[in-house]
Amino acid sequence: MLDVEGSREAEVELDDLLDLFENAPCGYISASPDGRIKRANKTFASWLGTSSEKIVGRRFIDFLTMPGKIYFETHFAPLITMQGVFNEVALDLVKADGSRLPSLVNAVARREDSGDIEFIRITIFNATDRRRYEQELLEARAAAQRAAEELKELNATLEERVALAVQEKTAAESALHQAQKIEALGHLTGGVAHDFNNMLAVVIGGLNMAQRRIARGNVEDVPKLLAAAMDGATRAATLTQRLLAFSRQQPLSPEPVDANKLVANMAEILNSTLGEIIDKETVLAAGLWRTKADANQLENSVLNLAVNARDAMPEGGKLTIETANTHIDEAYASQNDMTPGQYVMIAVTDTGTGMPPDIIKKAIDPFFTTKPVGKGTGLGLSQVFGFAKQSGGHFKIYSEVGQGTTMKIYLPRDYGTEEVNERVRNDSLPHSVGSELILLVEDDASVREVHTRMLEELGYGVLAVENPLAALEQLERRADITLLFTDIVMAPMNGRKLADQARINRPNLPVVFTTGYTRNAVVHNGVLDPGVIFLQKPTTLGELARKIREAIDQQL
Repeated sequence: MLDVEGSREAEVELDDLLDLFENAPCGYISASPDGRIKRANKTFASWLGTSSEKIVGRRFIDFLTMPGKIYFETHFAPLITMQGVFNEVALDLVKADGSRLPSLVNAVARREDSGDIEFIRITIFNATDRRRYEQELLEARAAAQRAAEELKELNATLEERVALAVQEKTAAESALHQAQKIEALGHLTGGVAHDFNNMLAVVIGGLNMAQRRIARGNVEDVPKLLAAAMDGATRAATLTQRLLAFSRQQPLSPEPVDANKLVANMAEILNSTLGEIIDKETVLAAGLWRTKADANQLENSVLNLAVNARDAMPEGGKLTIETANTHIDEAYASQNDMTPGQYVMIAVTDTGTGMPPDIIKKAIDPFFTTKPVGKGTGLGLSQVFGFAKQSGGHFKIYSEVGQGTTMKIYLPRDYGTEEVNERVRNDSLPHSVGSELILLVEDDASVREVHTRMLEELGYGVLAVENPLAALEQLERRADITLLFTDIVMAPMNGRKLADQARINRPNLPVVFTTGYTRNAVVHNGVLDPGVIFLQKPTTLGELARKIREAIDQQL
């Protein structure tokens, strides 16, 4: 009786072991010394899209790609014979439908007392997710590198402009004034270093941890780490754009704007941003004049002012957005560095805590903020001021402690007859239509590689070169090039001169320009040249897709 019970227990245990073998989360293979497979579990067979019976009798090498077969025969087959083991070998398997399965392979040989190989155990892990995470990691690292390089370029040009301003004022200003300027420069560069180092800490730390997780095969939280790194890189890119806005060097694309419609269309985003404790009101002037401005930047400026007003009312309050026609006389214009004339005014008023005069004077200084640490960069009002001035207008703050604050943007009236375009939010991701070939010109190898991958993701064929001379050679050889996508700051000619040269023989060639910072190539007096399609670095896949599609469709 005891023997029967023991036999049943042994059968149950054997069934459990067999179930574990067949349904393990990895592939198991047992092979004879000549490499013929004697047994394969269901997991491995399902990965290959076949059955275990069709695998038995074949060799493991039969399921590898051609490069994998050569590599296996020359490196790992001898390794098994000599050492009896190899670990963590990356090989691509060919599935029954012809597609590839990235894998990590481990093998160990069991030997008889004589030393001859009795059988070989092979363990296979599905590395599809690991390959994808590795690619995402490379792209995130490239984005971080671009952001770091942009900061270096921005710091260099920013210091040059500040140094020039200090030199011009030296003879006329007192020693005290000079000391204040030096202090302001220290505050600015210190603010840049502080904020950017914090963002790089998130980027580098997230990528480092993701790299270590992938190396260990633990990829569960890798998407979160990559998302955090991407967020840090995005915030760093936003920081450089705000600094360019304050210094009035951002490229603007002005167009006729109906400020009433723009404010009305912002209702949804304002409601979600400001929350329920803020009572919102809009007072839109009848017969409001048109202005000419960059609509995206104007919308960002109004949103910045609304967020600033919300933060001044932590316990709730009322926010009013008002539009009006305004005439600026010579007296007011001379006091505020403006040109006399007619302006469209957009005002944002809150019933918050208000500001004393000394705070109002500093409010537009870069990195100046009265908010708690981590609650603001001190660049919001600086960006609004820079945008208003670069657009030929003005920005003014009126405030009383305990009463609230009004912030006004003045933009010149537009007397043109061009129609106002309806603003439609576009979050689409248009892909290539047919066999469209993009000529990519970029002198930075990392950026060139990332942009190539992004364009290929959108379905375009890509011909990537590192300089304008190589691009001109390709344009002479290839009549099937659909569009020129070029960086601007390059040697021996910039992107604008390259485009002009290319259009001598291809006058209808669509061109998209891109750069992190440029002066006078496609931007003059802070405004994009007419007809120029420009993409600011760094860019998202959606922004790239829409700009490329826009340029191609314009020529159809």
